[in-house]
Amino acid sequence: MIFDTHLHLIDRARLSYPWLAGLPPLDRDWDFDSYCQTAARLGITDVLHMEVDVAEADIDAETLKIAELMARPGSPLRGAISAARPEGAGFESWLERVDHSTVKGVRRVLHVVPDEVSQTQLFRQNVRRLGLAGLPFDICMLERQLPLAADLVDACTDTTFVLDHCGVPAIGGGDFAHWAAQVTDLARRPNLNAKVSGITAYGPADWTAETLRPYVRHVIESFGPARVVWGSDSPVCTLQSSLPEWVAVTYLLLAELTADERAGILHRNARRLWLGR
Repeated sequence: MIFDTHLHLIDRARLSYPWLAGLPPLDRDWDFDSYCQTAARLGITDVLHMEVDVAEADIDAETLKIAELMARPGSPLRGAISAARPEGAGFESWLERVDHSTVKGVRRVLHVVPDEVSQTQLFRQNVRRLGLAGLPFDICMLERQLPLAADLVDACTDTTFVLDHCGVPAIGGGDFAHWAAQVTDLARRPNLNAKVSGITAYGPADWTAETLRPYVRHVIESFGPARVVWGSDSPVCTLQSSLPEWVAVTYLLLAELTADERAGILHRNARRLWLGR
């Protein structure tokens, strides 16, 4: 069984995605039925939808779309990690009315806003409110911003966090030691988890399992298998791989672990973090 904690769906007729125009390979519809057909063949049994940085006015509409897909008979969707604006004055009222049967977590993409956004008192106060509401916060920051991630987690010790995409390492030519040191430091925070998701997109075009292995191994060794989850990051992973290729290389990279550790990373930890079971 695999629990995909990071699926993006794109429906341009229904929602607006301002960033898509700058990334032509992804600038099309990515529908749920096509994903489900492939996912079923790969053993993906459970899915969380990850917000796709829709226009702010469409945040609630995106959540409604996921609720509708969840209601389909036999749907593998277990909820949404919703977009939100913790830096805004309206966040508290949004959180009070959010439907917890659909919304299982929150993400604000932080590499598309000034670094100062996550450092404001209002932002951190609202992220602390997520902890009180039992909703994890996914951290989506670039490698250079990882010290900001540490500051945010330290300021919200009662909120559960998930570091997306292994902290977005520059696998195609970055400084492994610098990234690794930051991940080691981040992992000291017990309320922070890590997500191994779609990192083929950050490697060179000719990546192999051995290209990715040091990064995945370091994340697992730093956080421990009980604090690591898996995500496809579909369709972003298709920039340099197919979804089946990412699943196949995942199994290669996890082969050195015990069966119990693999089960934790591939499905059990996600159920605990987002579904409470």
